[in-house]
Amino acid sequence: MGIPACIKITIGRLSLLLFMASVSLTGQYTDVINSNRPGLSVSAYAVGKNVVQMEMGVFYEQQDHGPLNTQSDIWGSDISLRYGLLFETLELNYEGTFQNQDILFNNFDLSETRTDFQRNRLGLKFLVYDPFKNPERNKPNLYSWRANNKFQFKNLLPAVSIYAGANFVLGDNPFYRGEASISPRAMIATQSKLTPRMVLITNTAYDRIGTEFPELSYLISISHAFKNPKWSVFAEHQGIQSDRYSDLLIRSGIAYLMNERLQVDMNLGASFKNTPSRVFVSIGGSYRFDFHKDKLVPIADQAADENGGAIEKDAMTKDNKEKGKKGIKGSGAEDIDLGPSKKQLRKLKKAQKKKKKDTGEIEF
Repeated sequence: MGIPACIKITIGRLSLLLFMASVSLTGQYTDVINSNRPGLSVSAYAVGKNVVQMEMGVFYEQQDHGPLNTQSDIWGSDISLRYGLLFETLELNYEGTFQNQDILFNNFDLSETRTDFQRNRLGLKFLVYDPFKNPERNKPNLYSWRANNKFQFKNLLPAVSIYAGANFVLGDNPFYRGEASISPRAMIATQSKLTPRMVLITNTAYDRIGTEFPELSYLISISHAFKNPKWSVFAEHQGIQSDRYSDLLIRSGIAYLMNERLQVDMNLGASFKNTPSRVFVSIGGSYRFDFHKDKLVPIADQAADENGGAIEKDAMTKDNKEKGKKGIKGSGAEDIDLGPSKKQLRKLKKAQKKKKKDTGEIEF
């Protein structure tokens, strides 16, 4: 079955929109690897221009189908290849799952082996909105550590990316018999930084569009970094709805950052139903090849307030020097009063004690 004309037109228009929008948007490149593992959820952010990232794992799964009275042992490997293409906000990625499934049909005392790609897709992801581009959002509260580290409702405002790609069924795939060789896939991914250590990711996908068995799915994932930021844990819920297969799954796992380019991880999970019941475990890692280079902007082309704020006229006069001792100018804050120094506080406390002693007040 070929791709419907309406879907081709939609994908074409979406590609043009991504290209035009990329002129005005910037991404969020990080110096440390940021992997989608150990879960299946996809981050809203791209890896960064000219960054190549490989995420791989091996897994084992046991399936028992109650009504059909079958048992399955599955071994396989997951791989994801990500590349920052053309712009900071655009990512080309490939996702594949190759597995071997040994099925035992207890009612007939028969067995069957199925080996092929259970997942084989290629797509483009594009960041369309990043709340951290707003300079007001990035201003820290210089008076309160708690205000900068607690949950705030504004943190629910997520970064948003859109994905367009395709599934590929090569040859006589036993997992997708009679399905089209190519079928479109679309997804919306969001990412919210709830606190400095906690991130919420959601994915909503419409898969195998135009085939006999289209699939609607969602993923909700939350991850938390420990005080030692090299360690992090996650919990994930996945829902799948299709005439071929529907399920509700949970996963949880842990990741460890070996260095700025390498992360290792482990996760396990299960299903909520017995058609089939599923229990699985996976170990893997992520590695990136960083060829990213920051774009250099000549000083002559920089705006006056890009490096700590514009320099005011007569900034070095006596009056302005005195004002500078009381507060900080620029750096995203306006005339911030830092309050009395420690020395001034000590003098103030001594004066208060002396006053109480002279007036005969008793301290409890």
